[in-house]
Order: sequence, then structure tokens, then C-alpha cells
Amino acid sequence: MSSRRGFRYRGFTLDELRQKSMDEFISLLPARQRRSLTRGMSTQHIKLMERILASKESKRPVRTHCRDFIILPELIGAVVQVYNGKEFLRVNLLPEMLGHYLGEFAPTCKQVKHSAPGIGATRGSQFVPLK
Repeated sequence: MSSRRGFRYRGFTLDELRQKSMDEFISLLPARQRRSLTRGMSTQHIKLMERILASKESKRPVRTHCRDFIILPELIGAVVQVYNGKEFLRVNLLPEMLGHYLGEFAPTCKQVKHSAPGIGATRGSQFVPLK
């Protein structure tokens, strides 16, 4: 992506993608997303899309558990809160997210950060100074 030319997805600008029909846009997607969308959207996905489009003007986030929803050109600019199993994480839908799943932007696992050994860890680490 060049900052001079603006965002492009497979050679098309965001405005051109919004003007395309759903079938034309689906043909541009990677295989997994293309297969999923050609089978049709579930009622849960259709309701979520309607809620996101309705809340887009008010900039109020829509909360959802639906992590397998594919980001479409009409939804760019909206704010969604995606559940990661513990809390709802705020996701601003950007053009670079086109064709990705919502769940990709709300990781379910935290990165493990190890510190000093705890009490009763092993015999060798039992005598670590406590500062």
C-alpha cells in the first residue's frame, strides 16, 4: 500500500469495492472466506450486519459474540466490540481488515509473562532472595 495512492484491495479502491455487487466482491476474497460467503450468510450474521450498519452513523459500538463474521466493504468505519471469552474488546473496522474474520482482532489468549519462581516451586529455587 502506498500512502500516495491510498488504500487498495486487489487493485480496487474502497469506493469501487462498495459499488460492486456481493458476488463480485466475494470473487476477490481468499478461498476460505469465498467458500463461507458463497454458502450464504446465517441469520445471526445478517442481524449483526444490520445492527452494525445502523450504528455506523452514531459511532456507538455493537457488542457481539460472533467471531466468524467476515468484514465487508460496507462495514468499514464502524466500531464493534468482539467477545474474546472474558471481555469485549473494541475493534475499529479499517480498510486493511477487509476479508478477515472479526475474531482475528480479539485474541482469546494473553501472552504469558513469567516472573520470579513462586513459593514451593523446586528445592533449588526455594532460596531466592526476596529483595
